[in-house]
Amino acid sequence: MAVLPSPPAPFFANKNSAFWNLQFAGWGGAMLLRAVTAIANGQSLDFMVPLAIEIVTGFSISLVLSVVYRKLINRRPLVTWGITAIALAIAVGVYAAIDGWVFMLYRPQSESSFATILVGISMLPFTLLGTWSALYYAINYFLQVEEQTDRLERLEAQATSAQLAMLRYQLNPHFLFNTLNSISTLVLLKQTEPANAMLTRLSSFLRHTLISQPGGKVTLAQEVETLKLYLGIERMRFEERLRTEFNIEPAAAHARLPSMLLQPLVENAIKYAVSAQEEGARISVAARLVGNRLRVTVSDTGPGLQASQMRPSLPRAITGEGQAVSTGVGLANIRNRLAQAYGDDHLFEIRTPPEGGFTVMIEIPHDFAGAEEPAAPQPRISGNSLPPPPAAQITKRPIGTKA
Repeated sequence: MAVLPSPPAPFFANKNSAFWNLQFAGWGGAMLLRAVTAIANGQSLDFMVPLAIEIVTGFSISLVLSVVYRKLINRRPLVTWGITAIALAIAVGVYAAIDGWVFMLYRPQSESSFATILVGISMLPFTLLGTWSALYYAINYFLQVEEQTDRLERLEAQATSAQLAMLRYQLNPHFLFNTLNSISTLVLLKQTEPANAMLTRLSSFLRHTLISQPGGKVTLAQEVETLKLYLGIERMRFEERLRTEFNIEPAAAHARLPSMLLQPLVENAIKYAVSAQEEGARISVAARLVGNRLRVTVSDTGPGLQASQMRPSLPRAITGEGQAVSTGVGLANIRNRLAQAYGDDHLFEIRTPPEGGFTVMIEIPHDFAGAEEPAAPQPRISGNSLPPPPAAQITKRPIGTKA
C-alpha cells in the first residue's frame, strides 16, 4: 500500500478527543475574554458568577446542538440547513432566556422588562452559538473531504498496484511457453539429460519469481542474478551461440527498479539476435548512475531492425532515427510498467546503431536501497544432482565481469 503524501493531522486522529479539546478551549477562551473585558470596564468580581453560569449554559447548549448537527450533516442540503437554522434559533432563544433570568437575579433593581432584556442580550448568544455552529460544520466537512481524499488516494494506489501486477504476470506465460516448447523439442530428440537440466533451472527461476512481489522493486544486483537464472535456461538451448556480458557499476548495484524489468529485454535480444543468426550474438547489460538517475542499457550484436520485422499489428515504439517499428509484447509491457511506476519521470529509448545491433536504454530516478532494508532472498541455481553438459554450465562471477 502506497504511503499517503498528506496523512491526517494528529490533532484530528481521534475525533472524540479533538471535539472535547475544542469545546473546552473555545468556551474557556470565551469566558477568559469576557472576564478580562469586565475587569477592564471596572466590574466587580461578583460578575464572575453570572458569567460562569452563562458560559456553562452555552457549553451545555452546544453539546445538544452537536447531537442534532451530527444527525443532519449527511442529509440533503435543504434539510440540513433548514433544520440547522431552526435548531440554532431555538438554542439562541433558550440561551438568551437563561441569560436574561440570571441578569434579573443579579440586578433586581433594574427597571427593564424581561422582554427588553431578552432582546438586548440575544445578540451575544447568537454570535457565540452561530460561530460555534459554523466551526462545527466547517471542521466536520473538512474531515469528510480529507477522508474521501485519503480513500481516493488509497484506491488509486491499489489500482496502480493491480495494474503493475497484471503487467508483471503477463510476462510469465510468455516466457513459460517458449521454455516449455524448447523442453518439448529436447524430449522429442530424446535428449533427456539437457531436458531435465532445463526443467530444474526453470523450476528455480519460477520459484524466484514467486518469491518476489509482483508490483515490488528489487535491487539491480538481484535483478542481474535473476537474469543469470534465465540465461542459464536459454544457454541450454543456444550453447556457445549465446554470449553475455554484464557491466554494472558498484554504485548502481544497490539501486532499485521494478522486478523482472530487464528479463523481457534480454528475451527480445535472444529472439531477434541470437536466434536469427547462425553464429549467435552477444548480449550486453550495462548500468551506471547519471546524477540522481539510474541508466540501464541492454544491447545485442544482432542484425538490428530490418524491414521484415515491421509488424503493424503489434505495439510500436520510436527508434533513435524516428522510425516507428514493432516491439512485440515484451517491450510494450516494459513501457507500460515504467509509465505506471514513474509516470513521465522516466526515459525509454530504442537505438539502432549504423553498424548493426539493437540497444534499449532505460533511465529512471535513483531509488537507493539502504542498508536498513531487509535483504531479499538471493536466487540460486539448483539442480546439482544432475550436472548439465559443459555448454550449459553457468559460472557466477561478481557483477561487472563477463558471464
